[in-house]
Amino acid sequence: MTTNTITYTEVDSPIGVLTLASFSGALCRVGFGGFEASRDKLELWSDRWFGTRSWQYAPAALSEASAELDAYFGGSLQQFSVKLELRGTPFQVQVWEALRTVPYAQACAYKDIASQIGSPKAVRAVGGANNRNPVPIIVPCHRVIGAAGAMVGYGGGLGIKTFLLQHEGYSSGGIGQ
Repeated sequence: MTTNTITYTEVDSPIGVLTLASFSGALCRVGFGGFEASRDKLELWSDRWFGTRSWQYAPAALSEASAELDAYFGGSLQQFSVKLELRGTPFQVQVWEALRTVPYAQACAYKDIASQIGSPKAVRAVGGANNRNPVPIIVPCHRVIGAAGAMVGYGGGLGIKTFLLQHEGYSSGGIGQ
């Protein structure tokens, strides 16, 4: 395996198969579904952000991320500590870092994230960055909801977003609850 290779594995979860990927020992992608079904999309993504289309199946390289996801879905982990390699535009990375501050079992609005990063008028751009989050669940974009508390937008589908929030014990009684 060359140093310019993305390693990956697939794990079963309550929301279906997830493809986990790492680069240089850091988690860089969590994808909904299996690798083969998403191969073309994943190779285009890795070519853009890592300069490679080389992927190698290597479950051991992702054992920590797999274990943390198992613990999360098992109810014994509320905050991930796995090392991340987030690649995106500077704005996207800023949004993703802000998402990591949203506490377990709580939710906020897109406008809250926009304000937190110092761009209060960039609500739609925050939504776009959420949609391009390469490590959903780990970077909890599912915790961002519409200003009126509505379940809006999620790359994995609203059913998965709802499941994740319910799994965490979020009560839809309002934002910040």
